[in-house]
Amino acid sequence: MTPRSSSIDKKKAEAAGAPKNFIIPVLLLLLKDWNAHGYELMQKLTQFGFHSVDQGNFYRILRQLEKDELVTSEWDTTSSGPAKRIYSITSAGEQYLDIWASSLEQYQKMLDQFFNMYTNFFTPPRYTKNEDKKND
Repeated sequence: MTPRSSSIDKKKAEAAGAPKNFIIPVLLLLLKDWNAHGYELMQKLTQFGFHSVDQGNFYRILRQLEKDELVTSEWDTTSSGPAKRIYSITSAGEQYLDIWASSLEQYQKMLDQFFNMYTNFFTPPRYTKNEDKKND
């Protein structure tokens, strides 16, 4: 593999992923109406489209969200087995989620413009039957 193709492959991998830190608003959204254990959140992230979630990084993110007072957690000792933390969103987390939603809405508008332009460049024009008859 040439250095050029290695650079291109790296760029493709970066472009294919979710926007940086996109996991944060998704976690907050999942917690909006549903308190959950970390493992349950990780499963929901996979269903949302995050195919490779590093467990260590995932729990560091949850701890940072808690430190930033965007989520809280309590120990759940009601079930059999070891105690588990149950995470919930705080009012500050809900406000932060609203900010993310507004930013993502702007991002969505830019994406829509991009794909409209992209489609116009790469989709062949469609001809109507009347135009086909003119060309005959």
